[in-house]
Amino acid sequence: MLDLIKLARQMQGISEHLTQEAEAARRRVAIAQTLMHQAQARQSELVAALQDWRDRIPFAVAEPVEPLDSRIEITPAPVAHTVLATDGSQISPSHHEIAYCYLLNVGRVVLHYGQSRYPQLDNRPEVIYRPEDLYISRQWGISTEEWMGYRRTVAEAVALAELGADLIHGDPGGTELTESAAPQLALTDGSLIYWFLEELPTAARDRILPPILAAWEQLQALEIPLVGYISASRSGEALNFLRLQSCPYAAPDCLSHCPERLEKAPCQVFSPLRDAALWTTTLQPGQRGPLWRSSASILEQYGAHQVYFCYLHVGSEIARVEMPAWVATDAAQREAALGMVLTQVQKGYGYPVSLAEAHNQAVVRGGDRSRFLPS
Repeated sequence: MLDLIKLARQMQGISEHLTQEAEAARRRVAIAQTLMHQAQARQSELVAALQDWRDRIPFAVAEPVEPLDSRIEITPAPVAHTVLATDGSQISPSHHEIAYCYLLNVGRVVLHYGQSRYPQLDNRPEVIYRPEDLYISRQWGISTEEWMGYRRTVAEAVALAELGADLIHGDPGGTELTESAAPQLALTDGSLIYWFLEELPTAARDRILPPILAAWEQLQALEIPLVGYISASRSGEALNFLRLQSCPYAAPDCLSHCPERLEKAPCQVFSPLRDAALWTTTLQPGQRGPLWRSSASILEQYGAHQVYFCYLHVGSEIARVEMPAWVATDAAQREAALGMVLTQVQKGYGYPVSLAEAHNQAVVRGGDRSRFLPS
């Protein structure tokens, strides 16, 4: 039985610790706010320094492509619009089962608003059991379980593009659809920057990234904007731009000035602090901050599909919203996409309803697992 008296003594210590952490966080936010104000006056100078010294800066620094003090009101989506979304789940392989295999299940959702059209809510399962598919990743030192997650990422992107093609051109196996004048959005859960690819060998990466980018190109051709929605983002990529302002040296040549103290460099005056913590203090519900271009090294493999992002106050939180370049650089498409994202969160009471439904379609419950792998 849990000894609540002993536990109560420890809870007092936790309370004191949380109070101290909250005060320290407020101080870090105040420092970041001061640096942001200073950087606004030097933004073009700091951007030039970032471009000149990027190869000497060992941490990811996003580049602002709009004024740092941008506060843009997002107009909610029109009554008639359509949202596509996918999410995935899986059953991992187990040597204790009768067959060594794994299952990928992609939930697919198409929600039509103001158009008197039925929604689509289904899932597409795929069983991987052939040895050449199960063990292909072993040659690169990647476990089957880890590779399964990468394959799922590909399946989600491909399914999203297929939904877009069916929406515009019609599903040959189902009811013929015609292109609607209502705006559309392709929404995915999580980042469009696949950081895990940075650590993969080139041969392994070439099995994952090209089909994802091909799916993006299909959505681009269909003129359906793609957005990645990140809830509770822990990124510090935008705040790292402020480290250029706090750098005590004439040039941000980190490898020369701070080679032995990269983890505790003098520019880290507000660490640890995440982007969302700062934007919580500056954005009002329904507003977005400035647009940023990510500098993640893996994006060098993305070609024309560079990833941009902004922070959007959706009411319940500050969400990081990512877009490929062909969405971000088209002002009309970008703002329409953000309006649909905001409306999705409102309809979902704090989280995009299409992503929640896609997750519900994808999730593999205990009963499903028992039927898939009967004991």
